[in-house]
Amino acid sequence: MTYFVYFDAYGHAQQVIDENELAAKYQNNPDIFLDAICRLQPDTPMAHTSGHVGTLSFDNENELNDYLESLGDEITGFYGCRSESRPYNF
Repeated sequence: MTYFVYFDAYGHAQQVIDENELAAKYQNNPDIFLDAICRLQPDTPMAHTSGHVGTLSFDNENELNDYLESLGDEITGFYGCRSESRPYNF
């Protein structure tokens, strides 16, 4: 199944819909989905939106959830001192 994920300007997944919901609510158009998610007010121009919609394909929803849960693991590991994170002076 194909999923459409809205990632905010910082790369965090904020909202997920599947291909059926995209067709039913957003005329099967990811740009309309992005516009609906990003608009703070009805008259905000599309040029002022931030973030993007990614298209992901997984066999089932569990694989999607596993992927979404793994996002940011490398950042957590780095700042959580599980990997080499000290500064180097050359």
